[in-house]
Amino acid sequence: MSRCVAAIALAGIFVGAAPAWARREAPVASIEIRRTGDGIPHVRATTWRGLGIGYGQVQAEDALCTLADAFVTYSGQRSLYFGADKRPVTRSTFGNPVNLDLDLFFKAFAGPDSIEALKREQPADLSELIAGYAEGYNRHVRSLQQGGKGAARHACSGAPWVRTIGPDDVYRRMIAAALAGGYTRFVSEIVNAKPAAAAPPAPADKLSLSSWLEIPVGDARGIGSNVLAFGQAATGERGSSVLFGNPHWYWGGPDRFYQAHLTLPGKMDVAGVSFLGIPVIMIGFNNDVAWSHTVSAARRFGLFELALDPADPTRYLVDGVSERMQAQPVAVEVRRPDGTLEEIRRTLYRTRFGPVVDLGARNPALGWSAHKALAMRDVNANNPRIFPNFFRWDQAHSLDEFIEIQKQESAMPWVNTAAIGRGDGRVWYADIGAVPGVPDDLRAACATPLSKAFAAIDPNTPLLDGSRAACEWRTEQASVQTGRMPADRLPSMLREDYVANLNDSYWLTNPAQPLTGFASILGGEGRALSMRGREGHRIAGELAGAGATSAKLLADRLMHKTQEARSYTADQFKQSLLDMACESSGEGAPALDLQQACQVLRNWSNRAGAQDRGALLWDAFWTRLQKIPAGEFYTKAFSAVAPLQTPGGVNAADPRVARALAGAVEDMQQKGWALDAPLGTLRFARSEGRQVPLFGGCDAEGYFTVSCANEGDYTMGDRSHGNTYLQVVYFDRHGVQARTLLAHGERETAVTNGEGIAPVARYARKDWLRFPFREEDIARDPALRRRKLQP
Repeated sequence: MSRCVAAIALAGIFVGAAPAWARREAPVASIEIRRTGDGIPHVRATTWRGLGIGYGQVQAEDALCTLADAFVTYSGQRSLYFGADKRPVTRSTFGNPVNLDLDLFFKAFAGPDSIEALKREQPADLSELIAGYAEGYNRHVRSLQQGGKGAARHACSGAPWVRTIGPDDVYRRMIAAALAGGYTRFVSEIVNAKPAAAAPPAPADKLSLSSWLEIPVGDARGIGSNVLAFGQAATGERGSSVLFGNPHWYWGGPDRFYQAHLTLPGKMDVAGVSFLGIPVIMIGFNNDVAWSHTVSAARRFGLFELALDPADPTRYLVDGVSERMQAQPVAVEVRRPDGTLEEIRRTLYRTRFGPVVDLGARNPALGWSAHKALAMRDVNANNPRIFPNFFRWDQAHSLDEFIEIQKQESAMPWVNTAAIGRGDGRVWYADIGAVPGVPDDLRAACATPLSKAFAAIDPNTPLLDGSRAACEWRTEQASVQTGRMPADRLPSMLREDYVANLNDSYWLTNPAQPLTGFASILGGEGRALSMRGREGHRIAGELAGAGATSAKLLADRLMHKTQEARSYTADQFKQSLLDMACESSGEGAPALDLQQACQVLRNWSNRAGAQDRGALLWDAFWTRLQKIPAGEFYTKAFSAVAPLQTPGGVNAADPRVARALAGAVEDMQQKGWALDAPLGTLRFARSEGRQVPLFGGCDAEGYFTVSCANEGDYTMGDRSHGNTYLQVVYFDRHGVQARTLLAHGERETAVTNGEGIAPVARYARKDWLRFPFREEDIARDPALRRRKLQP
């Protein structure tokens, strides 16, 4: 070879070569983005990479600042751009730790090794979709950097932390989603764990350990979902079914839902929602199946009690043999207030069971002392099958295929699943997914005095003896991965009337067929339902027995019934409480005010519509009533024989009831709120300079329709949670029929007084959108806008 030819060859290798992920597929032939009513994007392409490009483009167009901020988080760079002691502005599944803690965590748990391990297990087509997503996101970022149209619509345009990304950034985002039911609940407790620490940092939330562990995801009470599915016995039409899915989730931040329709002709045609930064549909429908999820009551993590080597608190004993903890150095770049940069180094400690976690700030017995420590294992830290599972579901052709995929993958990370299929009169429920292999016999055999005490705080989380190798999570022949419970040990159900889950355990999916005999790690059996859960079963039972004659008729009733926003607690207990409390003078408030309060509540319809008067007062009243111990407040204790009626009855003569009403009046007076103020004067979203009155309430009051500001006031914004994406789906001779709502809208600015009001206003008026799924429906949508992307 001549020197000239060799030089040209070397130049091709070292200078002009594109990264492997950019060269994996031939040039994209066609990408079309069509937007219909409420700005919903329908992305159509002829290759997987092209489909990813279109989806990355539209998500960036609608939520660039949220996505860019999230990619900074997952890469462990928040301290560099925003300061080490600051916290994210919005809520998310990883809670609200300080930036330095988040950076340390993601550097440790979403680093190169974790990314490569995840990449290796993804199917080629999904890898192309992921690579395309990064490319599509970058197209929008580069357009803004080059002065293209649209810069003005993003508040973050020009910010130094808005950068282009690669596929690794998407994989980091996927890791964050996987760990939401485990490690990311304990970010600060993991990264601040130190050998024999005197006092770990106190948690900012001030919750007790039991209260904190009752929150399954994130750091806000009430994060979860409703799902109802009705089969042919309820629809009255053979071979038909109806699905209602209703996550009440984050209205802002990186875990916000985004609605879209993705089409690769001959391969995939699916619509629904995904988290921002995720390129597959996670809840939705195609022309053959529809599904939704709720946050599961099962634990996706477990604890191990370590017996430390007396000579060294970074060594632990297993079967009498001392093992050294793996010290993992982590470095984070921090920008100081004066603009200078500093590198902060920290050492995290791992064991054969998982990282060391220090819970001593919440309970001193659970701290890292000279004699013992706790290790934590998250089953999803080694679960590469989550998004291949979703990817396969997006392409499923029947309910039977959908079920088989779920069993084969056993991958769902921290959710229950309900599904229906075209031409199928059955409905499916399952909590089949990644669950630690901790049957009750292993738990009993590996109990320690500490684990028995811990069970009184949290009966679901296993705390096993880490001094014995035999106490590792069990792997069975049918387990899809080491240390996982096999699918045949997990709860599931096929029925023809209905299945329901409202974030209670699998146990009462259908009251006529309680699911029993499963391991306690799955959430427990024979336990009281939440008030929202009882209201959900009331709605389901009413609709299932209403004598529908078609899936369409039941779907119409379902759309109305699920948006009534009835307070179950008011329906059940208001009259008894008022009959007694209103006879009292109401210590703590003038009698006149108390009588006015009584009249307001008597006149109230027990609904939380925007125009309803009394919902605000009931919230204040019930909040105070919950401070009375349940055993003293209810006259009928919970009974597993009557789970939909108990606990029941109220001890209305208790003087604390009258004082609670008086206190509620005083609370409202201090805030300057009229006792009979319409709910919508305080519960609203700000969008495009308007106040959009909203309906619904928090689940503690038994509202099925959730709207919970969680900020000490009622304004719904990007730090709130509540109804997000709602879908009612059934199938007829034409195929899928779907009605949807997206309460917080597509645009990240829609509930922060910026652009994007249309879907928010639609939700407020309960005007279900007939989703344009088929090509002819898209073509005749009056709001249709078309755009083709050039490769």
